[in-house]
Amino acid sequence: MKKLSGIKHFKLYVWLIPAYLLLHLLADILEGAGNFPERAVNQTWLAVYLSVVNYWLLEYTLPGLSWKKLLSAIFLLLLYCFLLSIGFFIWRQLGVTLHIFTPLGKPVSISERIGILTGSSIGAVFFFGVIRHVYNYVNLKQAAQQLRIERQQAELNYLKSQTNPHFLFNTLNNIYSLARDKSDLAPESILRLSKILRYMLYETSGPYIAIEQDLKIMDDYIALEKLRYDDALRINFNHDLENMKQSLPPLLLIPLVENAFKHGVSETRDRPFIDIHLSIKNRQLVFIVKNSTGDPAGDYKTKENIGLSNLRRQLELLYTDYTLDVQQEDFEFTATLKINLESHV
Repeated sequence: MKKLSGIKHFKLYVWLIPAYLLLHLLADILEGAGNFPERAVNQTWLAVYLSVVNYWLLEYTLPGLSWKKLLSAIFLLLLYCFLLSIGFFIWRQLGVTLHIFTPLGKPVSISERIGILTGSSIGAVFFFGVIRHVYNYVNLKQAAQQLRIERQQAELNYLKSQTNPHFLFNTLNNIYSLARDKSDLAPESILRLSKILRYMLYETSGPYIAIEQDLKIMDDYIALEKLRYDDALRINFNHDLENMKQSLPPLLLIPLVENAFKHGVSETRDRPFIDIHLSIKNRQLVFIVKNSTGDPAGDYKTKENIGLSNLRRQLELLYTDYTLDVQQEDFEFTATLKINLESHV
């Protein structure tokens, strides 16, 4: 991780050093200074020195300072004070000796020249330090955002891993009941279950799926549940969709239907029913599931089973604009889900 961070900072200096040089050259142009080719070479010579010193100062020396090594820290800071003042002057003079740096303007004393160069080096430290701080801050925010996304995705996958076995467990219970009664409907129920399993294994791995595929599985699940009941159970399932190909997270709606069977009609003795309505218009989804219950409103306590609680959490992770309301009336339970599909995170 530390090596990766060093590589990132090295790449930062690859464009930061030319930017620093161009900034000084632009200042010379705006001041109308002559001898531009010589000034460009001079600024390049000075920028090489300041870039190396600032790189070691900001990337290696300052991060390693600590109170435990106070004497060492004081020595290093004094060393950099020397490098950014007298050392910078010596570098300039080396350029003059090698005929790389061309003295321009009126001559000044050595102490005055060291003062000018020291001011320039302090400005360079400020420039490199501020840019580096901003760069680290942006990277930190991006890393935090990426970590948040990865954590949410991991939680979402965990919720799905809970929901699917829970859904299959209830379905297997239904088939077990038919097999125990030696019903002729058991083979058909196993066939429908295999279709649901195939869908879960091969179609629900992605973040989205066409709504028509989820509707087919919902039809299979309803048909599978109906095998347990006689003709007394009334089921009404209708939908009004602008586009059957529009996308939706897979198996997002099935918990409400499952809840209607397991905690609704299975406990209803007199005229059980389930009414399901789905509409999507202008990317606004409305899903209403109404079912009979075995208790009057006063005796019924709405409780969040694993299906509903997982659904609520998935909605929190997936959308910013949604509502999930449940309402208990006398011998009737209604769940209403509304989602603005444009608000997907």
